[in-house]
Amino acid sequence: MSRTGRVERKTKESSVLVEIDLDGSGHADVQTGVPFFDHMLSQLGKHGGFDLTVRTTGDLEVDAHHTVEDTSLALGSAFREALGDAAGTRRFGDSLVPLDESLCQCAVDLSGRPYLVHVEPEIVELIGTYDTTLTRHIFESFVATAQITLHVRVLNGRNAHHVVEAQFKSFARALRDAVALDPRVVGVPSTKGTLSSHESAEA
Repeated sequence: MSRTGRVERKTKESSVLVEIDLDGSGHADVQTGVPFFDHMLSQLGKHGGFDLTVRTTGDLEVDAHHTVEDTSLALGSAFREALGDAAGTRRFGDSLVPLDESLCQCAVDLSGRPYLVHVEPEIVELIGTYDTTLTRHIFESFVATAQITLHVRVLNGRNAHHVVEAQFKSFARALRDAVALDPRVVGVPSTKGTLSSHESAEA
């Protein structure tokens, strides 16, 4: 069964196309006009084992906010489409990833309930043209449309590039584990029988 998603999102502020294959080889082809963001999404594809194509044009003459936000929303939607009902998956994934002096811990639940906990140290505001205050918003946007629970905690780090990149690599590895197919899992990995944002209480 193919686990792929394709989303097009167009507003007055941006035009986004995202394609993702959860069972890919880690090939990423990303063009958003924000070089460091491209680099981070390429890390997500590579270390998540996802084939990922992203094409975004946005109002960068204003700033990168709309471009980054809309890309992240579309990426989360494409991920959810590819995931389907999550049948046969491990559902939970976690990782601990070092990058030189930086260390990031990440945990994922394909819960169907969007929730983010994000902890990082204060770092410089810009990496190239990338506004580092957008990092949390990228995860917020992805979580909202992917309908997952995500905890990201930077345990150590001082170099801004390393702090942000460690988060994306850790997120990628946790997602990779969560979406992995487990032959011992029959159907949807929930005692409710569904992982849906429309359901309440524990799953």
